[in-house]
Amino acid sequence: MTVRVDRSFELSASPERVWEFISDPENRARAISVVQDYRVTDPAGRQVTWDVELPIPLVRRTVSVETEDVTRNEPEYVKFVGKAKVMQVTGEHTIVPTETGTRVENHFVVDGKLPGVEKYFKRNLDGELENLQRALERAVQTT
Repeated sequence: MTVRVDRSFELSASPERVWEFISDPENRARAISVVQDYRVTDPAGRQVTWDVELPIPLVRRTVSVETEDVTRNEPEYVKFVGKAKVMQVTGEHTIVPTETGTRVENHFVVDGKLPGVEKYFKRNLDGELENLQRALERAVQTT
């Protein structure tokens, strides 16, 4: 089963500042609650391995998700793909200037390869996007 989620949120920050945060795969990894650790695996910073702990019965250990930014159109769009034995995830972030700041449009697709993966993300993906929004809000407030 595949889970698809489209959500957007607005910030009173410049598109350039939002791009600075969202285009950094380390920032995205830190914002996701199930990512316990991550490692940048290439000098350009486009490939990051996430160590993910999913609280589902069939996954009893940390899962390594190999992520890669497959498209970066500065300063408006980044798409990443993450692959693991238990799932594949695709995330897209589009940065849209508004009169008062920026709208971030998010599109995620999670394709679970084990029972329970898609159910977990169907229940929790909104919360993970809220984590991303809070992390982004904190980052733009501190600079």
